[in-house]
Amino acid sequence: MAEQEITAWWTAVIAGFVVVLAVAALLSLLVWLVKIIERRVAQIRETLEAITANTASTALIPRTGDAVDRVLAEGLQHHLLLGRVLPSIPTPAAAQGGNGS
Repeated sequence: MAEQEITAWWTAVIAGFVVVLAVAALLSLLVWLVKIIERRVAQIRETLEAITANTASTALIPRTGDAVDRVLAEGLQHHLLLGRVLPSIPTPAAAQGGNGS
């Protein structure tokens, strides 16, 4: 073989080796990025499951609000009754400047 042919073969071998190394590096980078994506998708899935669990009982919010309103109304009735019976408890009318009885 001529010297030029040997040089051409070595150039081709070195270029092929560089291409193989570049492909291996890019594939390694791809595998690393896919692992990161999978981990973040798992975190998002866990977050969505937590949101589902947190919002599962939102139907109880209006019922709870109604119950709190009923308790407050009952407390106001007690307060008004005691305000009429015991003069030391101010009634809302007395606090606004009206007469308490």
